[in-house]
Amino acid sequence: MGHREYTVDSIDSEFWREVFGVAVTASSPKRIGEGQVGMNLRYELTSEDPSVPSSVVVKMASPDPTSRATGIGLRNYEREVKFYNEVASSLDVRKPRCYFADWNEADGDIAIVLEDMSPSEQGDQIRGCNVEEARLAVIELSRLHGPRWNDETLFEIDWMQRRDAEDGARLHGLYSLFKPGFLALYTDAIVNETGQAGLDFVNQLENLIPAYVAAKDEPFTVTHGDYRLDNLLFATTPNGVPCSVVDWQTPGHGNGIGDLAYFIGAGLLPPDRRTHEWELVDLYIAGIESYGHAVDHDWVKAHYRREAISGLIMAVIASQIVGRTDRGDKMFEVMATRHILQGIENGALALL
Repeated sequence: MGHREYTVDSIDSEFWREVFGVAVTASSPKRIGEGQVGMNLRYELTSEDPSVPSSVVVKMASPDPTSRATGIGLRNYEREVKFYNEVASSLDVRKPRCYFADWNEADGDIAIVLEDMSPSEQGDQIRGCNVEEARLAVIELSRLHGPRWNDETLFEIDWMQRRDAEDGARLHGLYSLFKPGFLALYTDAIVNETGQAGLDFVNQLENLIPAYVAAKDEPFTVTHGDYRLDNLLFATTPNGVPCSVVDWQTPGHGNGIGDLAYFIGAGLLPPDRRTHEWELVDLYIAGIESYGHAVDHDWVKAHYRREAISGLIMAVIASQIVGRTDRGDKMFEVMATRHILQGIENGALALL
């Protein structure tokens, strides 16, 4: 990894020559999206070399000191650079092409130069998606998990996130710590959407978290860690990329069914999920099997039912540790209520 500083001011003609190997003229950057941990900038490029794209997106560390400290402390920046440099090429999932990725180990800054996916549109976690979009997302998920399903060499990649025996106790402690603040914000919404049973579910889950973590057994694969609509881009034109996956800050090595249940549970509105969730699980299984893997269908479905709670755990903890915004509050509300319903209807707690 490099030792140069990566700030907006350092993205100059010398930088572009390092990336593309030729002279490039770039526009002033335009900030895109509302990344809480990273900052995305779009640059228009011109060059005499036709291989240089007309625009790119550069991902950098957040200018906000708190968010930047989070990205460094949780190794989000480091992991995203290493994902693109070391793992991405071995996977079939559609993601932006990466032209350059570097991490400054001394100060934690990064620069990742990515294919500009516009005019693709970001999914919307609050609005949800239709079943056609859900199918596209599940197919891409099988293209993420399938190529390295049960690949023992993944254990040799030291920077990937993994769950160990201590994680159950750690996650239980965080959930217990943040549950009162979460309920202070969201009790009314939970009762309105899920009834008293939903509130009971939130409370009963607390002491079952160690069992939930312990139940994540092999086969393991490369996981995304935050596979939801806000991190998916959908085509807006007939020749666009149908679905591509962004935000590779939390790649892990573990049980992939968590990604599947997390996406289905909050991506679809509850009536659509009830109608289509097992069709989508079967679509995922077929995708994994297309790589030649023997898949225990009952194993996948039992894990799916248990993993229905993964989004609720995320909502309880994450809602209390990121800066609050109106959209963020609403997003955590819909994640929590949709995953509570998914968990209740799949009997998740009884499986722990």
